[in-house]
Amino acid sequence: MPGDGWRLGGAWVAPRTGVVRGRLLGFPLRYSFTKKTMKKLGIVLIALVVLVVGGLFWLRSNINDLVKDVLVTYGSAMTQAKVSVGAVEINGSDGTGIIRNLSIGNPAGFKTPYAFKVSEIEVGIDIASLTRDVVVIRKIVIKGPDVIYENGDAMTNFSAIQKNIATYLGPSEKKSDGGGKKLIVEELTVRDANAQASAAFMQGKTVSVPLPDIALRNLGKTKGGIPPGELGQEIIQALKQKLSSAISFDSLAKSAGQALDRAGSAVKGLFGK
Repeated sequence: MPGDGWRLGGAWVAPRTGVVRGRLLGFPLRYSFTKKTMKKLGIVLIALVVLVVGGLFWLRSNINDLVKDVLVTYGSAMTQAKVSVGAVEINGSDGTGIIRNLSIGNPAGFKTPYAFKVSEIEVGIDIASLTRDVVVIRKIVIKGPDVIYENGDAMTNFSAIQKNIATYLGPSEKKSDGGGKKLIVEELTVRDANAQASAAFMQGKTVSVPLPDIALRNLGKTKGGIPPGELGQEIIQALKQKLSSAISFDSLAKSAGQALDRAGSAVKGLFGK
């Protein structure tokens, strides 16, 4: 055993000679590191560091366009409704920012102009997590959104959006097999919503309804992160639950019927019948 050297993975390295001796798969191994080889290794390591730092810088400087493109392209494909975004402004240093003028239209067959729209969404992203498999979103704050809950001929618009996302994602057992990014949202808040309800017989007209605030914590954390589509499902489900508890379409239909009866009686009174 050489006296001058240090152990490295079962081999003894002689620092003065640059020789590594050991065994690989049971066979003797001897390799000499010349100054030229060491220089090449150093250049490769420096190049790798430059690529990593350069890639991270590019990611931070282009994050606004990337987020907007994901929301519009994949959002529209998953929901089968038009998704539009005015602008995304995220600080590449601390990950805080704003998504402006987000709108989610309705799938085909509904008469109201949209399901959801909001002027501003506050976000906070863990910038360091952008290079990892799981991206951590510290917060999403949706303030004063306009929500229309429409009951169509077969289902509500939110149910239709959920169904379309599920179809896009495919069977549940395949959701976690993809190699794409996963998400964890530590805090999601929807507050001060302006909610309206509509039904097929109302021909696109709406009535205002109260909608309680929504607060969700640690979405996707127990699963080690979830795909963006699955996250969208959970958010839509939370909205739908609140809307369902706040709106009774049976009562809405009954009220509309009573209003029509009163209107009919008034018309008959005008003609003395």
